[in-house]
Amino acid sequence: MQTKLAPEYQGTADGDAAEAILRKCVHCGFCNATCPTYQLLGDELDGPRGRIYLIKQVLEGDTPTRKTQLHLDRCLTCRNCESTCPSGVAYGQLLDIGRKLVDAKVPRPLGERSLRWTLKEGLTSPLFGPAMKLGQALRPLLPASLQNKIPAAQDAGAWPIGQHARKVLLLAGCVQPAMQPNINRATARVLDAAGIQTVIAPEAGCCGAVKFHLNDQEGGKAQMRTNIDAWWPYVQGAAGICTGVGVEAILMNASGCGVTVKEYAHFLHDDPQYAAKAARISELTKDLSEWLPELVGKLKERITTAVACEAGHIAFHPPCTLQHGQQLRGGVEKHFGELGFDVQLTACEPHLCCGSAGTYSMLNPALAYQLRDRKLGHLQETIGGNAPSQIASANMGCITHLQSGTSIPVRHWIEVLDTALSHAP
Repeated sequence: MQTKLAPEYQGTADGDAAEAILRKCVHCGFCNATCPTYQLLGDELDGPRGRIYLIKQVLEGDTPTRKTQLHLDRCLTCRNCESTCPSGVAYGQLLDIGRKLVDAKVPRPLGERSLRWTLKEGLTSPLFGPAMKLGQALRPLLPASLQNKIPAAQDAGAWPIGQHARKVLLLAGCVQPAMQPNINRATARVLDAAGIQTVIAPEAGCCGAVKFHLNDQEGGKAQMRTNIDAWWPYVQGAAGICTGVGVEAILMNASGCGVTVKEYAHFLHDDPQYAAKAARISELTKDLSEWLPELVGKLKERITTAVACEAGHIAFHPPCTLQHGQQLRGGVEKHFGELGFDVQLTACEPHLCCGSAGTYSMLNPALAYQLRDRKLGHLQETIGGNAPSQIASANMGCITHLQSGTSIPVRHWIEVLDTALSHAP
């Protein structure tokens, strides 16, 4: 797709990057076939191809409007279109640039600005944990719209105290410790059972995705630098922190965080102080499912067929950040099957987004709930037309969002594995 940049964008980092991405697009429209919002709305401008045209027009000097902004806002950034695109268009990167340029020229209404500020500052604040505890205490009194966002309090169990020579870093995350604390503790317990110690750097916080995708891109990058600084001594194996031995990997049990940290090298490529470190962090970062082959080998003797069968039929929902952002597919189902679990994908639209998409479900609830209900309808018919015993996923946002629409338990797959280990002889 040929683009003639307007003078204000010529020679700029955003302009050059966007032009390179646009040149790969052959406007074939294959992307629309797998775009969730295009499926719901049927509007060309609510599909990837239409949004690409809108961004192209802005880069060529057209004045963006509030309508331009709304069409870009409706994108879930699920990146399904990237999996579908035969030309390798980096749509997610182009969208980040487009939103940044449009927001610079189109003022948002006060209500929108207030909500977006509250989300990007509140979700990443140290006060989020106490606020979540208060919300959970008052949950029965809250309206359904708020109950959907506040999961019931969990008994997360104990963090393992075993010391092991093998160590990995784990990003605790910004909201996960308060909303779903069992995910991190289950991760540590499963790794402990495999002879691997989980280490959390106290200074590391939000991965940066929340602020970055709410168009506080500099705020998001600042959080990325903070995490790099927090992790770097562990990566280097500084004495007194990791007893002189560097960690083997930085594991992510939230696929949304994982796809972001894996792209630190991209986000900070032009930062002379952090570019090399960011590249090393991205190289070390692995989704927890990428370590499943090793875990299966370590745990297979402990998880008997009888223990695996106790979990019942499990429907697996692969988050978009796992299957499209990180291009990881099939691993959880395959390796769980090796352990004797009955895990299956839905036969219909397993590629489609559930509607959670970070803060999307709070900014676009009507579309988010339509996608949630569509996804749950498919998941409940995964196994021979019968509802599964539980639904497993790999990202806390998807888990909370899906659980708000069903009575079937929705859990992280690592929690399923942790429960099986607790029942093992």
